[in-house]
Amino acid sequence: MTHPFLDLAPLSAGRFAAIEDRVARLLGTGQDVVIMQGEALLPLEGAIRAAAGPGTVALNVVTGPYGQTFGNWLRDCGATVHDLSVPFHTAVSAGQVRQAFTEHPEIDFVSLVHAEAATGNTNPVAEIGEVVRAHGALFYLDAVASVGAEPVLPDEWGVDLCVIGAQKAMGGPAGVSAVSVSERAWARMAANPGAPRRSYLSLLDWKERWTDGGRKALPHAPAQLEMLALEACVERIEAAGLGTVMGRHASAAAATRAGALALGGGLEPYVYEATDAAPVATTLRAPADVDASELVARALESDPALPLAAGGGALAAEMIRVNHYGPDATRGAVQGCLAALGAALAERGLKADPEAARRAAEDAWDRPAGPNLSEA
Repeated sequence: MTHPFLDLAPLSAGRFAAIEDRVARLLGTGQDVVIMQGEALLPLEGAIRAAAGPGTVALNVVTGPYGQTFGNWLRDCGATVHDLSVPFHTAVSAGQVRQAFTEHPEIDFVSLVHAEAATGNTNPVAEIGEVVRAHGALFYLDAVASVGAEPVLPDEWGVDLCVIGAQKAMGGPAGVSAVSVSERAWARMAANPGAPRRSYLSLLDWKERWTDGGRKALPHAPAQLEMLALEACVERIEAAGLGTVMGRHASAAAATRAGALALGGGLEPYVYEATDAAPVATTLRAPADVDASELVARALESDPALPLAAGGGALAAEMIRVNHYGPDATRGAVQGCLAALGAALAERGLKADPEAARRAAEDAWDRPAGPNLSEA
């Protein structure tokens, strides 16, 4: 008995390298791209542990839970960490980053999340990158949620370590991820005696055993099914056009925000300014005295497949997430979420107007106030 998933010919080094090249083209980068054989937390942690150590002075920008995690990793590496925290309902500004350098000119490493799907905000990486470059610091970026939903341009923005995952806006697998690495970043890793070696976290092992060897022999057996799924995912984006894929996410975000405002019932955008809102997912603040997790649970009873979730951790009681990314960046998904939330609000005795929400979302879909997609 044969099975199409179990009886595939082994993935060759040439095909693995070709998939890396396609990911590099997606990012518009001439830097080395390494596809890591695990979910994006693998390169996110591996890149920090490779590039940071006891002599590192880091500026860690916190606009959501992942920024908090990066600060913990940096401290665990022995780095001196200056956290720049802003409320989760907003974004950090280049001016705030510039001020941090003024107060701590010794900063030589900056960690930033591009889009926080968990809180629904997105940060102005291009402007921040200019500040980081002016001070010569190494720039580490988590673009896992943003890639495919808005422009991600590591070379143009001066990003030295740019980590992406395919499971959100790209609509691909969660089991593999990638990081683009600048020459400066490789040099920083090579000079760091604490960088992971002979470890699953090690980027330097990949460089020495794979990249520097001309990508002729894989260092270990690859995650074949996930690599093929990543290849198919990139092919689909190439066929549709990256600008088209990002446009769908911008439309979904604009429609969700407009529809939620028109729905009423006390529901409102969690991120105050539309310019700070991420196109990958929209977060909403639950009405006063209404538990967000209970409201979401009731809304999902009508259709458990809707991309609705309550916020994580301490945000579960107040935040609703509409995860309109990947295959759910559609009119139907947005309209379904709004209708289900409207019905759940009405059951609580709150005045909601699902028809107004439907019209507002439909109108906004065709005129999204999203990111500048001309760079795609």
